[in-house]
Amino acid sequence: MNSIAVLGAGKIGESLLSGLLHAGRNPADLLFTERHPERAAELTDKYGIEHVEIDAAVRRADVLIVAVKPQDIEPLLDGVAPLLEPSTLVVSLCAGLPTKLYERRLAAGTPVVRVMPNTPMVVGEAMSAISAGSHADEKHLALVEDLLSSVGQVVRVPESQQDAVTALSGSGPAYFFYLVEAMIDAGILLGIPRATAADLIVQSAVGAATMLRDGSEGHPVILREAVTSPAGTTIAGIRELEKHGVRAALIDAIEAARDRSVELGSAHD
Repeated sequence: MNSIAVLGAGKIGESLLSGLLHAGRNPADLLFTERHPERAAELTDKYGIEHVEIDAAVRRADVLIVAVKPQDIEPLLDGVAPLLEPSTLVVSLCAGLPTKLYERRLAAGTPVVRVMPNTPMVVGEAMSAISAGSHADEKHLALVEDLLSSVGQVVRVPESQQDAVTALSGSGPAYFFYLVEAMIDAGILLGIPRATAADLIVQSAVGAATMLRDGSEGHPVILREAVTSPAGTTIAGIRELEKHGVRAALIDAIEAARDRSVELGSAHD
């Protein structure tokens, strides 16, 4: 069994630790780092996982999962590099950061796997995309798939697609939250109490997502057409969405998010 250290215990780091425990990992095989003592004590009490300093995490772990903010990565790697064995698998959960950034700063031959998760990891419903660096092989990818499957679904993509993945599934939950927020506001405008409007829209979103994922007719066009009766209410609403260019706006928004991900990565070249 591999020993795993999570560097950074924010929401994503904590969610991964929690998922690994629920998947049956022994707490003794897990470590985490956290610079705020109160937060570290809280997580140790909650999960029974040992909090350690970064140098101890690097020396003791077979798998090092980096879950810090992108702006903190370079000083972190500078401190980690002298201590890290080249056989240690480094898993990056930092948005926009290419594997070559790690490979330049760590010992030659260090395997690196880049991951783009998303925030539904906190409820075990993440969509994570993984990409191998220059020195990561099939066994490294399989290990990362096994770890991340404890908190959702996993797909492999070429690293050249990771900026697009960041825009689609990494930022994707925010777009859904934005739409749900707007639909709840519409319910209020139409005279429905906020709490009732929220119940109506959130459950509709959950049901629609389940139909897309688990239903026999999972294509969005087929499902939309099934609700869109001739001269009915749904087509009247869709006409307004098309009139206001909502489809094009979503496409443009995702493209803009991709471009921003490219910019963030370029800042570390």
